[in-house]
Amino acid sequence: MNSPRQFVLTLSCPDATGIVYHVTGFLFDRGCNIIDSAQFGDESTGLFFMRVHFSGTETLERDALAAEFEPIASRFAMDARIHDLRVRPRVLLMVSKFGHCLNDLLFRWSSGQLDMDIPAIVSNHADFQPLAHGYRIPFFYLPVTGATKTQQEDRIFEMVERERIDLVVLARYMQILSPAMCTRLKGRAINIHHSFLPSFKGAKPYLQAHDRGVKLIGATAHYVTADLDEGPIIEQDVERVDHSMQHDALAAIGRDVESVVLARAVRWHIEHRVLINGHRTVVFR
Repeated sequence: MNSPRQFVLTLSCPDATGIVYHVTGFLFDRGCNIIDSAQFGDESTGLFFMRVHFSGTETLERDALAAEFEPIASRFAMDARIHDLRVRPRVLLMVSKFGHCLNDLLFRWSSGQLDMDIPAIVSNHADFQPLAHGYRIPFFYLPVTGATKTQQEDRIFEMVERERIDLVVLARYMQILSPAMCTRLKGRAINIHHSFLPSFKGAKPYLQAHDRGVKLIGATAHYVTADLDEGPIIEQDVERVDHSMQHDALAAIGRDVESVVLARAVRWHIEHRVLINGHRTVVFR
């Protein structure tokens, strides 16, 4: 017996009467079963967002569904996408010299917690080549200087296209992407950083935080834009700290928070739960 195929439909458009009626009617007419559905109308922007997880017969094809849905998408000026859940997202991981986020993502992936493929790991340092090889993932050492930045980013983007990458994850990749690279990866690159910004910039932020007596350690995962560390936020979290902790303890807590926050953001993205809403996001958990 063939099992039903599963899909996710995501859409955003100007809010209007009848959107849910037409979407659900479209799926009903094709014998689809809605497994779960979430929607949000943003009064501040007048936009409507929706995510529908549904199943259909084994013969149902994503491309045919998308083509048949186009008249509804055009009628409501939708940015609509249908995702076949049998197709695993392809994710490129990038890292520099701090490996906690990379190690966490690789463990979650290898243990089945992240339903994705990792065709490659890229780094501007060679430190984590053994880790990548331990997981049998190709590792590409691409050093970069100010003079070679354009060429290095071109090689990365060539890899993105060649490997049909759906998402690039900057797992503590400590290089600023050029505006051109940010444009190329718009909506499909996620970064992680500590939440001290903009207060404690530069080197040794946890030492700066300790000297100022902070009481919260946090992390922010967001989409990459040309505005440094100011892209649409996907997830944040914090941990309480106190006066008894030295800066190395704060840094250890920070590493844990960064790993968890980035993993959540990646999972929600590859499950098609994140829709960009201007400078913000809608996250259907």
